[in-house]
Amino acid sequence: MATLTRAVSTLAAVVTAVFLLTAALPQDAAQVLAGRQADPTRLAALRAELGLDRPWWSRFFSWLAGLLHGDLGRSYVDGRPVGPVLAERLGASALIVVPAWLLAVVSGVVVALVVARRAAGSAAVAAFAALPEVVLVSGLVLVFATGLRLLPAVSLVPVGGSAWDAPEVLVLPVLGLALPSAAWLARSVRGPVTDVLRRPFVVDAHLRGVSPVRVVVRHVLPHLAAPVAQGAAILAGALLAGTTVVESLLAYPGLGRLLATAVAGRDVPVVQAVALVDAVVVLGAVLVADRVAKAGAR
Repeated sequence: MATLTRAVSTLAAVVTAVFLLTAALPQDAAQVLAGRQADPTRLAALRAELGLDRPWWSRFFSWLAGLLHGDLGRSYVDGRPVGPVLAERLGASALIVVPAWLLAVVSGVVVALVVARRAAGSAAVAAFAALPEVVLVSGLVLVFATGLRLLPAVSLVPVGGSAWDAPEVLVLPVLGLALPSAAWLARSVRGPVTDVLRRPFVVDAHLRGVSPVRVVVRHVLPHLAAPVAQGAAILAGALLAGTTVVESLLAYPGLGRLLATAVAGRDVPVVQAVALVDAVVVLGAVLVADRVAKAGAR
């Protein structure tokens, strides 16, 4: 019960902070839609139509009341219900986030094992983890799209279809998300990996001639469940947040690109909905990681 209360409190804090930060941005949706040279009368009418003439706290509590009934509101930009748009974009983002998460977790653990055993490559891993996504994605486009011509430079989904109709558009977004995340996870779990590798039962298994793969699977990985689960939980939220940059650069129609467009248009209901989804994913992942950590401590 206490955990649920903390989760609800965190969600409330997140959506409140996002609403206040969005409301503090210069201009509102009416000004963006009307343009800089808009007539004051037209601007006032548009604000009244969107409900922006009401106090911020009234608009916020109206949004919360709708949320309790499963209504995420309507977009200020095109008037469409936010729920269906969010579901469509979330499904598109899941096609790149889930594979990227799996690739990052597996690759991160493998790299941590290699670096911990050979005490080499840690500087390269750290540099890769700190590489800005803009630079990484641009490099991937130059290599795989411009140079080798193996992949499209932009991840455009066929009109009226989905990414499943052209799976090659998923490769660059997945790599753009997974590679720095794998490096970050490798850095995060390198210490625990080194500690486990030095434990007597692992050293003894090596001395008895047990194959390295079997040592890792039977003696090392079970003791890394807690730190890997916690790192994977952080990655779940980081990857979903990272889609904003990657999707915008590659023109992929996912949740991150929707957020970037909504912020630019001051489309507060859409921004709130995306922030809520991100918060739910992060909290869910953290709760699962805590359960795994507690189970491993028993």
